[in-house]
Amino acid sequence: MSDVSMIIGGERRAARSTFGVVNPATGEVHAQAPDCTAEQLDEAFDAAAKAFVGWRADEDARRAALAAAADRLTAAADRIGPVLTAEQGKPLKSAKREAFGASHWLKYFAQLEIPREVIQDDARARVEVVRRPVGVVAAITPWNFPIMLATWKIAPALLAGNTMVLKPSPFTPRSTLLMAEILSEVFPSGVLNVVSGGDELGRWMTSHPTPRKISFTGSTATGRHIAAAAAPDLKRLTLELGGNDPAILLDDVDPAAIVEKLFRGAFDNSGQVCSAIKRVYVPEALHDQVVDALAARAAAARVGDGMDPDTELGPVQNRPQYERVGELVADALAGGATAVTGGAPVGGPGYFFQPTVITGAVEGTRLVDEEQFGPVLPILPYRDVDEVVARANATSFGLSGSVWSADPERAGAVAERLECGTAWVNAHVALGPQQPFGGTKWSGLGVENGPWGLAGYTDLQVQYRARG
Repeated sequence: MSDVSMIIGGERRAARSTFGVVNPATGEVHAQAPDCTAEQLDEAFDAAAKAFVGWRADEDARRAALAAAADRLTAAADRIGPVLTAEQGKPLKSAKREAFGASHWLKYFAQLEIPREVIQDDARARVEVVRRPVGVVAAITPWNFPIMLATWKIAPALLAGNTMVLKPSPFTPRSTLLMAEILSEVFPSGVLNVVSGGDELGRWMTSHPTPRKISFTGSTATGRHIAAAAAPDLKRLTLELGGNDPAILLDDVDPAAIVEKLFRGAFDNSGQVCSAIKRVYVPEALHDQVVDALAARAAAARVGDGMDPDTELGPVQNRPQYERVGELVADALAGGATAVTGGAPVGGPGYFFQPTVITGAVEGTRLVDEEQFGPVLPILPYRDVDEVVARANATSFGLSGSVWSADPERAGAVAERLECGTAWVNAHVALGPQQPFGGTKWSGLGVENGPWGLAGYTDLQVQYRARG
């Protein structure tokens, strides 16, 4: 039996069967989650469709519910944190901080204006462009930030007047189910339905006839399958997919002054951040100095169970990803690269991998060309700015990137040349609910957050009123 339930039509619902949820710090099943049936999914979509009629009609009630939901999440951070740490692996303080961040997102959208634009107002006609909800939204969220990234979808979708059926990753379902139970106290029945299950449940959701939009965060490979499933019904899509994000250090940078920011930008959440630094490009003259500084910081990082208050980096979240990280490192080392620090799993139970800094890897190496999504960072030398921009852009991904310099204007000019959705200067993974987030190329379709993210959960309607 599972001690967490799905929320369907505002009610807690069990399932006929459950599936095991692994604690990545031990590698063992530590709890169970309900395995949604096709019939229960139909019930969830039916509940969302019925709730849509009333929910879309009262904007004030929607704002009040989102604000109340934010307060409930803040109050529940101490409940959510241990559940999230047990299934995701991140340090408990980070898990609680994720709940606070999710609350911040809900508060922002509770106050965000839904625009109405008057494009003509004369003796002939008054013409307005208004935004209307699309209907029922199917949302699928990943395992790296289950609570935060769920609210990235819930907040704008529900503010716009849509209703939702949401499925968390089967690797981290329990924290999202707990959040849904907490939020069911403030949202009307059927407005937010949360179900749990594996990949088959995801396929049922994306091919289901009821939802008019699919919002997905996850791998590029899965995003392609979802786009194909949505095409026959012309469902709207927001796809936030993978990244292979470069950080470019210019020749006037002080490595000692930025090493902590670089480390955090690459290794926070054990590197399991879609927009994390995945490659660092360094001028040849500064290469060894940067390598030494980052290697020393990585070697000093405390790796362990997220429930230990001294832990800085937790485990890789699941065995397939853990094995992939090891495979990419082994491939780089076999090709002549060097692990300046780390380079291997941590001994003992769980999916722990040593924080690893790699030199000698080049383009064409899988670790450089692909998204590693783990605590591993290749550092690559370059000779001039034109060369490094070309190398940074020579990827199928385009999520984000950063440029570092003592001269922000100079760095900004280089950042503008990066082919990505977000280009930071002297920062990395600097995000906020008011700031659009999305990628180019294989990194996705559409954006999340801000008024632009809100617009993605709406259809435009022209309201033309003739005069005279």
